[in-house]
Amino acid sequence: MIVTNLLKERKSVRAFLNKKVDDKKIETILEGLKYTASGSNMQPWLIHVVSGKTKKMIAIKTLEAFDSGNQTNMDYPYYPEIIPELYQKRRKETALQLYSLLNIKKEDKENRIKQWRANYNAFGSPVILYFFMDKELTTGSYIDMGMAIQSTLILAQEQGLATCTMASLAEYPDIVREVLKIDNTKALICGIALGYEDKEAKINSYRTSRLKIEEFSTFYK
Repeated sequence: MIVTNLLKERKSVRAFLNKKVDDKKIETILEGLKYTASGSNMQPWLIHVVSGKTKKMIAIKTLEAFDSGNQTNMDYPYYPEIIPELYQKRRKETALQLYSLLNIKKEDKENRIKQWRANYNAFGSPVILYFFMDKELTTGSYIDMGMAIQSTLILAQEQGLATCTMASLAEYPDIVREVLKIDNTKALICGIALGYEDKEAKINSYRTSRLKIEEFSTFYK
């Protein structure tokens, strides 16, 4: 398929079918991902493919932590402490659009929490791809990781699979490391929910807006 079409067609899916993903499809994605560019060819990505009982165990432990009010402790700050107004505005518009689609009002805390809890089960996807890298690495490697994540999304789309990139799956990294028996020298960057889209689910009709090119680009001649 044409890459432009894959980019346009891909979206963050928040409801998945209870349908197994063939390991060969995942291997094809990983085989393509390995050609992602990285600084000095460091290839910092460490990817753990999780499904079945292991995925369920992580979800149970994470939900227990969340419901107990345990503070999240990501391995890196995803957002700045103070988000500039422009970006905060975009975040609020995106959240408002989603909750409006689901008919969840701002004051409806119970259903807002219920919807957020769905994050920790990766919206019911059969597979999660956890992206780790060595904690000793710094900013340049985070750029490399972003490119690898984007490669994964496009390659999954090519395989007819749906995805959702989720920083929320990295909010309790110690739990993930404990279950997967990964040592503390590895930083959890994010998880990608992977599976087949439930096209009947209302939430999957949700699409975020995109800027016009003149809003983010400048040409010099």
